[in-house]
Amino acid sequence: MALTQRLDLRQTQSLVMTPQLQQAIRLLQLSHLELTAYVDQELERNPLLDRGEADAPVMSDAFADAPDMQAGDSPVDRLGADRVGTDRLAEDAPLAVGDGAPLDADFTNVWNDSGPGDDAVEAAVDGGAGALGTWSSRGTDGGGDDLPNWEERASRPESLHDHLLAQAHLAFPPGADRLIAERLVDQVDDAGYLATTAAALADELGCPAARVERVLDKLRACDPPGVFARDLADCLALQLADRDRLDPAMAALVANLDLVAARNLPRLRELCGVDAEDLTDMLAELRALNPKPGLAFDVQPAEVVVPDVLVRDDGRGGWLVDLNPDALPRVLVNQTYHAEVQAACARDRAAREYLADCLASANWLVKALHQRATTILKVASEIIRQQDGFLRHGIQHLRPLILRDIAEAIGMHESTVSRVTTAKYMATPRGLFELKYFFSAAIGRVDGGEAHSAESVRHRIKLLVDAEQADSILSDDQIVEILRGQGVDIARRTVAKYRDALRIPSSVQRRRLKAEAAALAS
Repeated sequence: MALTQRLDLRQTQSLVMTPQLQQAIRLLQLSHLELTAYVDQELERNPLLDRGEADAPVMSDAFADAPDMQAGDSPVDRLGADRVGTDRLAEDAPLAVGDGAPLDADFTNVWNDSGPGDDAVEAAVDGGAGALGTWSSRGTDGGGDDLPNWEERASRPESLHDHLLAQAHLAFPPGADRLIAERLVDQVDDAGYLATTAAALADELGCPAARVERVLDKLRACDPPGVFARDLADCLALQLADRDRLDPAMAALVANLDLVAARNLPRLRELCGVDAEDLTDMLAELRALNPKPGLAFDVQPAEVVVPDVLVRDDGRGGWLVDLNPDALPRVLVNQTYHAEVQAACARDRAAREYLADCLASANWLVKALHQRATTILKVASEIIRQQDGFLRHGIQHLRPLILRDIAEAIGMHESTVSRVTTAKYMATPRGLFELKYFFSAAIGRVDGGEAHSAESVRHRIKLLVDAEQADSILSDDQIVEILRGQGVDIARRTVAKYRDALRIPSSVQRRRLKAEAAALAS
């Protein structure tokens, strides 16, 4: 067979992942904060983009198949995903919640380089106090350049470093000991523990280790009690000593924290030389201590999670599913500015090309934000349809749900649903949940009926353990029998796995804890 060259024309279809398409896919999985940061970058880079005003026209045609949606007259092509209108669920599938429907009780998630360098420190330590006669690192008044001024202290809470540094300045006069104390303060971590040893610091500063130990012993009396500790046992011992409770029995208890964790009470009574009642009191006193005293400082306020989707009862036997306008960036294309610039640079080819690129990029961003908002609303609405029982009756009626169920119902790919449900939150009458919370594996029924969700089974296990009495602790086998009596076909190893995930101790450990609690109550 002869080999010949031939030129053919063929027509084929293929999906090309252009940079813009890749970026649009990436926008789907961005959280609210990440999306805001991305939009801010685009606003700085693209002169044709403007941030929409608070009274800008709202988008009302984002969910085309909603029965009560009508296309508005607002210029949605120029306005970004500012707000998506209401999606009312079908009347033939009401998802109403009765008046006074109880919420789940266990859900609580409802809506200075100016200081001396190392060389100066070492020189001062080597020379002793005399070497510091004309120079001090922080000043003689206890507050120098490295400490915040009064305006800064008034505007932010005091940090652990500043708190310890102020005490070190009061405890040591200007000199070598103060420099050693300052270096020790710098080595304290956020929890209050010392991150180095006296020997290592002595080698660094070029001074005797005994001198560093002497300064450290004085610093270990600083507030809060327990700072400058070497380990957990040392931290607890410092707090007990501050309370004048570090007697030989308590010292033996602190020295055997591994036995405390293992709840080996007979061995602890033997080592401490106390009876059961005294040991119970000692353990209660130990639990009252703070294992990380430094965390009382530099406490950052918890960031409030902004829900992306809002779900509420419409009062007519259905649900209203809205996108939260506060979680959607307001972006529009400034057509007026574009026209002005286009007229000014009519003869400049490079400027015209740059302007055309900016316009295309701006229009693409508006369209991508619109599509992202529409996709989130579709996925959230289908989740609400699927999880009717959860909203009406609680977690025990949470249905098993996988990404494929939602993808097939709305005609999208599973990967798209996965991206949409990443780092997105929904505010419901039962609390604030991540969208991925509603997806759960299936646990079969004994009678072969509709399966239970894994999350609802975990909740049942937690309720069973919480209802235990001190004289009737349930083993994993007993929990299996109870669940099978309720129609849940589950194995013992699955119960043990769920119990570990819920951080529930074993039956032996729970029995010891219940006995101690009963002894304290009596």
